[in-house]
Amino acid sequence: MTGTFDKSKSLTRKQVLSLGLAAAGALALAGTATPVRAEFPEKPVTLVIPYKAGGSTETMARVYSKALARELGQNVVVKTRPGAGGAIGATEVAAAAPDGYTLLFAASTSLLWPPMTQKVEYDLESFQYVGQITEYQQAIVAKADAPFNTLKELIEHAKSNGLNYADQSAMSRAYIDFIGKQEGVSWTGIPTKGGGEMVPFLLGGKIDFAWSGGIHNRYGDDMKVLASMNPGRLLASPDTPSIQELYGISMPSQAVVVVPKGTPADVVAKLETAMEAATKDADFADLVTNKLKFPVKFVGSEALTAEIAETVKGLQQVIAQTQ
Repeated sequence: MTGTFDKSKSLTRKQVLSLGLAAAGALALAGTATPVRAEFPEKPVTLVIPYKAGGSTETMARVYSKALARELGQNVVVKTRPGAGGAIGATEVAAAAPDGYTLLFAASTSLLWPPMTQKVEYDLESFQYVGQITEYQQAIVAKADAPFNTLKELIEHAKSNGLNYADQSAMSRAYIDFIGKQEGVSWTGIPTKGGGEMVPFLLGGKIDFAWSGGIHNRYGDDMKVLASMNPGRLLASPDTPSIQELYGISMPSQAVVVVPKGTPADVVAKLETAMEAATKDADFADLVTNKLKFPVKFVGSEALTAEIAETVKGLQQVIAQTQ
């Protein structure tokens, strides 16, 4: 059956062309549109530890990773990458994709001292600080029966006696020598391999005092704290001044989690929220507070970044006078 042609429903050539161009444009836009990013995290997260297994940082990471995994809803895989004072692991994470799936849990020292004093493949701008979960209890310590009870008394004793100290690292040596220069005294560093060797050297009388990263907390009856090397006073020695109070400087003390620079802000925010919740885990709190004698101390991304900037200023002073 032949129908009647309705001119009112027909399209002009110009209209047909316009519709064709519009459709082509829509297809082109669809082909170039940025894909919608899946909600983070959609796969396991790797937590890199730049130190040997068995140390305080790696031990904390093993326990903390379980709590963090629960908060993120994904597995957190702990991976140790020791070497070069933490620089090997830091280098690996600095070069990782900035997507939130590769984290570094380390002492802030490992992110600051190497790029400021030696040639490494990362710098102070290579990382985004996500959060801090505790603080190493760094101190200048002496044997319990040493003939000095404060840093001031140690300095006075050094003016008339040749003293030795445990030389554990370039950074601890620089800080101890910085104090000596401020006070016009000199002392001799005796190389020791970490706290494990420092303890028998100190208790055995081979050295007169030492820097400690916190191991002294396990020897409360045998050692005494002469000064806190942190920005503030130590948890177990609230009456002992810090070198920040005495000299306006401090050692980096934060135990931090960082991601590569350029990680999306929403991913950093989600990690930060999960980190804060994970610090409240009972097993983690028991390990840190009761066994390691460290404080559980969460500091978020913004405040931590500002604190690190102040720490860098102190490091620059020490480096300028000792390197």
